[in-house]
Amino acid sequence: MKKRLYEFIFYKIMGWKLTGSFDPNVKKCVIAVLPHTCNFDFFIGLFVRGISNQQMNFVGKKELFVFPFGYYFRAIGGAPLDRSGGKNLVDAIVDIFNSREVFRLGIAPEGTRKYVEELRTGFYFIAHKAHVPIIPVAFDYEKKEVRIGAPFYPSGQLDTDLPVFLSFYKGVKGRFPERQFPQL
Repeated sequence: MKKRLYEFIFYKIMGWKLTGSFDPNVKKCVIAVLPHTCNFDFFIGLFVRGISNQQMNFVGKKELFVFPFGYYFRAIGGAPLDRSGGKNLVDAIVDIFNSREVFRLGIAPEGTRKYVEELRTGFYFIAHKAHVPIIPVAFDYEKKEVRIGAPFYPSGQLDTDLPVFLSFYKGVKGRFPERQFPQL
């Protein structure tokens, strides 16, 4: 029932389309969403998650997951991030991947909704260290289309992999194109 409601709103009312799909056999992955130029991207992501009917996750500092909001954040796919013991962010997230049977981490490599000259590469190193693929997802506001790509397996050679990975996003326009990563 919920899926039909998401589809009705996303396709009929909002006029968006969804191209590609998530392979339900890929239980662990990093979902790299580009471009990320406005707060509304979050809601587009919620609709895609509802339509695809796949568990998708995010991380947040562990302090967000206490009463009264902790239950809600977990219910919508949140995972508390514990960086105690001097863990860096990548290793802390890899620990979450290792502790779960299903974990599909949605992340925006731009790291902000503002213009950036360089992507944050944590998404790449998380996937590489956790031995999971990166699923490219493009939010194209010009075409009102969300595109889901094939799993990309990082080799550990960022300089070689990044241009190949980014080719999926060529020509995509965010809600505010002037804010998006310039190599798209």
